[in-house]
Amino acid sequence: MGSAEAPAGGVRLAVLEGVLERITYANEETGYTVARVDTGRGAGDLLTVVGSLLGAQPGESLRMHGRWASHPQYGKQFAVENYTTVLPATIQGIRRYLGSGLIKGIGPRIAERIVAHFGTDTLDVIETEPKRLVEVPGLGPKRTAMIAAAWEEQKAIKEVMVFLQGVGVSTSIAVRIYKKYADASISVVKNEPYRLAADVWGIGFLTADRIAQAVGIPHDSPQRVKAGLQYALSQSADQGHCYLPQEVLIADSVKLLQVDTGLVIDCLSELVEEEGVVRESVPAPDGGDPVTAVYLVPFHRAELSLAGQVRRLLTAAEDRMPAFAGVDWDRALAWLKERTGAELAPEQEQAVKLALTEKVAVLTGGPGCGKSFTVRSVVELARAKRAKVVLAAPTGRAAKRLAELTGAEASTVHRLLELKPGGDAAYDRDRPLDADLVVVDEASMLDLLLANKLVKAVPPGAHLLFVGDVDQLPSVGAGEVLRDLLDDGGPVPAVRLTRIFRQAQQSGVVTNAHRINSGVPPLTQGLPDFFLFAEEDTEEAGRLTVDVAARRVPARFGLDPRRDVQVLAPMHRGPAGAGTLNGLLQQAITPARPDLPERRFGGRVFRVGDKVTQIRNNYEKGANGVFNGTVGVVTALDTDEQRLTVLTDEDEEVGYDFDELDELAHAYAVTIHRSQGSEYPAVVIPVTTGAWMMLQRNLLYTAVTRAKRLVVLVGSRRAIGQAVRTVSAGRRFTALDHRLGGGQYL
Repeated sequence: MGSAEAPAGGVRLAVLEGVLERITYANEETGYTVARVDTGRGAGDLLTVVGSLLGAQPGESLRMHGRWASHPQYGKQFAVENYTTVLPATIQGIRRYLGSGLIKGIGPRIAERIVAHFGTDTLDVIETEPKRLVEVPGLGPKRTAMIAAAWEEQKAIKEVMVFLQGVGVSTSIAVRIYKKYADASISVVKNEPYRLAADVWGIGFLTADRIAQAVGIPHDSPQRVKAGLQYALSQSADQGHCYLPQEVLIADSVKLLQVDTGLVIDCLSELVEEEGVVRESVPAPDGGDPVTAVYLVPFHRAELSLAGQVRRLLTAAEDRMPAFAGVDWDRALAWLKERTGAELAPEQEQAVKLALTEKVAVLTGGPGCGKSFTVRSVVELARAKRAKVVLAAPTGRAAKRLAELTGAEASTVHRLLELKPGGDAAYDRDRPLDADLVVVDEASMLDLLLANKLVKAVPPGAHLLFVGDVDQLPSVGAGEVLRDLLDDGGPVPAVRLTRIFRQAQQSGVVTNAHRINSGVPPLTQGLPDFFLFAEEDTEEAGRLTVDVAARRVPARFGLDPRRDVQVLAPMHRGPAGAGTLNGLLQQAITPARPDLPERRFGGRVFRVGDKVTQIRNNYEKGANGVFNGTVGVVTALDTDEQRLTVLTDEDEEVGYDFDELDELAHAYAVTIHRSQGSEYPAVVIPVTTGAWMMLQRNLLYTAVTRAKRLVVLVGSRRAIGQAVRTVSAGRRFTALDHRLGGGQYL
């Protein structure tokens, strides 16, 4: 192996052949890779290659075209412009190629056996006579068939990969395109590239647009403009909006697409006619003139449906808990005091009566104000009257907490509804839950789509209680359901608990949460459970955050850095962002060890013991799907089966094929948005001027209220001041509050 010269579009590029030994760095977004290759010179001499090596796997023989360069720090290296895979010819090369994990079902041990049996004919046998693999000791017909199928799929994926390589699509996305469309992959990519954005998770409009450009779709094609409009709406949904005002949508789309305003207006009208979007006049969020709202269809349906279902429950003639209509409250509350050993404050009493006599009610309030005890009281009284009580929360951790608090079973909303592949629920209006009282905790996390599914499943006559802190960040998904339900003058009765109980006043965490919420900086000295490590430099603050979370807090407070301590960052990017901190925390808490199996995927390395989180809803996984925000620990990693196992915080074991690892991210550090609904013994929060644009009061308040025992802020006093002063900029675009009032708009 070695190098030669090859013409490429008039420019002579060098050619380098070698076996890819390992990938030392890969940027998932740009495809830029740094790798080490063995050029066959012997003496274990490896050469560094840099550039786009999307799809190349360790163990593969590559023919790379590029240029020689010299790096001031790393010396001689080869800059790759393009490459092709060459099947290895030597026994050692074949063994490494097969053992690299490329073919599912073949790991290093089985590769050794196959190559020992067939020698240099191995790849020919797999290609032309795969049934002969049963000759290898320990390989039965089942595994042989699996290897043959994986080989065929790998070949087909390679063909798609070669085609997609020219437009910079990563391996994982090429694999997903192939899984979605199989043999039709290249046809769809060439003729209908914008379908990819709708059909394939991980491909947004921008990637589809890049592919469309490469296959010759015109810049002003209506296909492109309509896809761009839908992308602008889905982007706004990702930012929490249920609709966009028409003028905003048109302006955003013109900027995104760089086409004439008239063309965008025409294509929007066509989309409305094709029922791709809904256009409707709604009251302006600020109470001014009505605005023309443009919705993606699912959000419009869900908003109408949720408002209708809430009104249906409120006005239901029957009552599944009639005993409370004429109850002797003095006797009931005296019984409750005897049972729990504590007396309800007047506003808690009001909330208990409301939940048990009204069909839909909301209970809100900050930490230390007795929401939990009020919920427990509601459940105790309902069960005393033999009511069927169903308890749910949006996350596994919140459901566990609710179960511990009430002594009754609680589940996530997803599990309660038994969501099926595709997102349909087993329980809905036609098959409602068997419940007299449904209590939903951490309701600030409920987005429009999930709230709609939940409320649909509540039977007429049952009571529904939403419990949550409306001052926290709104849901990750679109909508502000809890805030809209609490709307002044709306039909849903509510109680806001405001009195902080005496024992809670002794907690620095609770005291400071309320100070932040009222716009006063937190106290950071003289408290046993709330600290500030001041550091103005953002990069230093990032390093200090890792030291505090991985070493100092565990040593001083006897906490497990993986299970008990959570780093919550205002943003993902930057030196003190969740992305960078995850890499540093993994090095500190789960470092590489020779006996610890690991798998590199894109820019991440997964190891047994890693703390991870699911980053998309996947209805196909687990018993009832695995959802965005589910956290777990990697418990097994099998290089033969190409599979990694995660034990989630709902105590469910979930398997991931290696090509699905882009659904997982490390969770040693998570953004504050992703931490909603979770509670941790200790939280460490980097608050730096590097996150200036993100610093808002409800963000810091949400982070602080995630802690049960201990909060450590790391960073700049100026940044903390900015967060405390800055009230969130405006409401989300939602018309649920108006629809709840019965408003229908033209």
